[in-house]
Amino acid sequence: MKVLLLNGSPNAKRCTFTALNEVAGALEANGIETEIIHVIKGPIHGCTGCRKCAERHRCVFDGDLVNEVCEKMARADALVIGSPVYYASPNGAFLAFLDRLFCAGGTAAFAYKPGAAVVSARRAGTTASLDALNKYFLISNMPLVPSQYWNMVHGNTPEEVRRDDEGMQTMRTLGRNMAWLIKCAAAGDAPPETEAKKRTNFIR
Repeated sequence: MKVLLLNGSPNAKRCTFTALNEVAGALEANGIETEIIHVIKGPIHGCTGCRKCAERHRCVFDGDLVNEVCEKMARADALVIGSPVYYASPNGAFLAFLDRLFCAGGTAAFAYKPGAAVVSARRAGTTASLDALNKYFLISNMPLVPSQYWNMVHGNTPEEVRRDDEGMQTMRTLGRNMAWLIKCAAAGDAPPETEAKKRTNFIR
């Protein structure tokens, strides 16, 4: 059993990583393998709506980690995505990454695998950012993993984040809950059957 954790911050080892690392520690303490991937290492190409990924199950744009993460996600059991808060929203480059990742991965990579988002902020904008990130899971048939509070940490440095006792506890609870859900899914029934997808355009 394995969980991918995507660090959507341009800074590899700062506040967002600190939160994700706390989640990973709780997962590993419950017997779940983890891999934290720093995905924003340079410019990220936005989705152009070419729809080629529906044919290829890969994004046409190579040179970043979208296709590599998509392949890893097809073999993983769950996903955690983490972002800093910029202007009361997730990092824009990370949103571009997620647009292409979820489009390319489709049902095969994501459906019925538990998902959770975590955000890091000095002060405000966290709940708006969580709302934006959670929509990727909700449109992909991914069960959202709960915790004891919204999945956020506060601080301007990793040291300050580690002093956010409630935030750190929320991350650990999230990790334990995700481990439990993964094990429940492995021991339970197969996912429900899905209908052929319908699309309604509001033009008759």
